[in-house]
Amino acid sequence: SNIEQARRSIQTEQHRTTTEYHLGLLKAKLAKYRAQLLEPSKSAGAKGEGFDVMKSGDARVALIGFPSVGKSTFLSLMTATASEAASYEFTTLTCIPGVIEYNGANIQLLDLPGIIEGASQGKGRGRQVIAVARTADVVIMMLDATKGDVQRKLLEKELESVGIRLNRSKPNIYFKPKKGGGLSYNSMVPLTMCSEKLVQLILHEYKIFNAEVLFREDSTPDDFIDVIVGNRVYMPCLYVYNKVDQISIEEVDRLAHEPHSVVISCGMKLNLDFLLERLWEYLALICLYTKKRGERPDFSDAIIMRRGASVEHVCHRIHRTLASQFKYALVWGTSTKFDPQRVGLTHIMEHEDVIQIVKK
Repeated sequence: SNIEQARRSIQTEQHRTTTEYHLGLLKAKLAKYRAQLLEPSKSAGAKGEGFDVMKSGDARVALIGFPSVGKSTFLSLMTATASEAASYEFTTLTCIPGVIEYNGANIQLLDLPGIIEGASQGKGRGRQVIAVARTADVVIMMLDATKGDVQRKLLEKELESVGIRLNRSKPNIYFKPKKGGGLSYNSMVPLTMCSEKLVQLILHEYKIFNAEVLFREDSTPDDFIDVIVGNRVYMPCLYVYNKVDQISIEEVDRLAHEPHSVVISCGMKLNLDFLLERLWEYLALICLYTKKRGERPDFSDAIIMRRGASVEHVCHRIHRTLASQFKYALVWGTSTKFDPQRVGLTHIMEHEDVIQIVKK
């Protein structure tokens, strides 16, 4: 297939140094073919192809890992409080959602069963599963601690190839296709990996001849391709090493100090609470409580919002017409200078704040 050819020529090219352009171009070609695989075919199976799970709860976590790393055990331990997880039958692929209740939030856990292998080549139901994975807020990658980093590298590569970038922020490149005027190319920092010629060649590969490009950081050709293709998903990922009861304490120590990593043992129920704390951090959720005038705050019913949510967001969450009748709000909590503080719609709320909204 095209992909195979492009891959092979990349491997042979890497030995010659003079042809970095060629390499950049091949990468662009590869990205292009891959994107075509991911784009669902327009004709076939427009109806009834969907493998979709209702989005419920306040956040969604995708659980990814090779078979027998302990995902199911993990799921049953974490979601013991939830209803019996029904196994939804999707022809061959079952996706089992469970719910974790934590800090008053319902976090939906999706176990995406050993689908990843071969998904990037467009095999099987891989494509639908990736579509679901892309809607998650955080990925938990379950790894077998006894196997070191091998599984992690494989899975990362698979996810990379389907446009999911883990623990990376979007490349800081301004890119805008235009109607005419050729290519305007600028950079705010010295570029060591992308030259104007290469940028032009990559754009030509995508049949783009008029565009404005501004590099705000020293980026790789891959970063630039990501920006052009534009359908990349940047998500936080927690690497969870299971079965740490079967390896040496030095190895546990090494894994635990890797960035974005947590070590656990489902068999011996070790460190699961810490994993939940980390997960909460990565989900960037906050709980807010409301209070009516002259009454105590209602701590039984939290409003779960994203970190960085403003008072206006809270208004919309409570009722769609509330923002238009809004006069001011009183807020108690860590986001205020004193309690209560009178704030407007733009005030940013923090975890466990209490808010009272006063209407006109």
